[in-house]
Amino acid sequence: MSENHGAMIEMIKVSKTYLPDIKALSDVSVSIDQGEMFFLIGMSGAGKTTFLKLLCNMETPTNGLIEIGGRDIHKLRGKALAKMRQKIGVAYQDFKLLTERTVAENIAISMEVSYKKPQLIRKRVKDLLERLALSDKHDTVTGELSRGEQQRVALARAVANSPTLILVDEPTGNLDATTTARVMDLLTKCNHAGATVVIATHDDSIYRHTQHRIMELRSGKLHLIREGVKP
Repeated sequence: MSENHGAMIEMIKVSKTYLPDIKALSDVSVSIDQGEMFFLIGMSGAGKTTFLKLLCNMETPTNGLIEIGGRDIHKLRGKALAKMRQKIGVAYQDFKLLTERTVAENIAISMEVSYKKPQLIRKRVKDLLERLALSDKHDTVTGELSRGEQQRVALARAVANSPTLILVDEPTGNLDATTTARVMDLLTKCNHAGATVVIATHDDSIYRHTQHRIMELRSGKLHLIREGVKP
């Protein structure tokens, strides 16, 4: 990660309309700094998930420009796109886990793709499971886990490969206060290590006492709720 705290994310006049005529985002412009932790809040259905999907190229904007690390992510193809995706860790709201595989296998996948050494992968998996109070689930098939446990596995997988950008959709929806604190502790640690972290949530307990910037999506528009302390 370079020391230059430029913008990691630039969204310029981005709109997203779903057929027939559902405006998820309308003329959204925002700049998120490298190394920033950014909270995106809003009611269910406000467009938070769409916002994140646009950032990891799972959706294409109807209008506007999105740059990640200075590159127009929707113009990347093939190897360049694959390389960019390796630098982005995403914890989806619906988890997207391989339910027939074990917890350890699910978390290891992103590291295997970038050819990390097996002993390094094992150590990282073990460390993440400890941090998220899942050590006893190492060899459990993910399909047998509770929703709260699956949610934590999805988060561990998202951060495992030390991505420079971490996108998290409702990370605490199924968790109690103690586990929520563990999750936020892990995300804060990733942020302190240099990662830009974008968290979409409607759980005010996780951002109420932070110093980070908070913006709210309402009717497809972005509103500043609180300015954050610069990273």
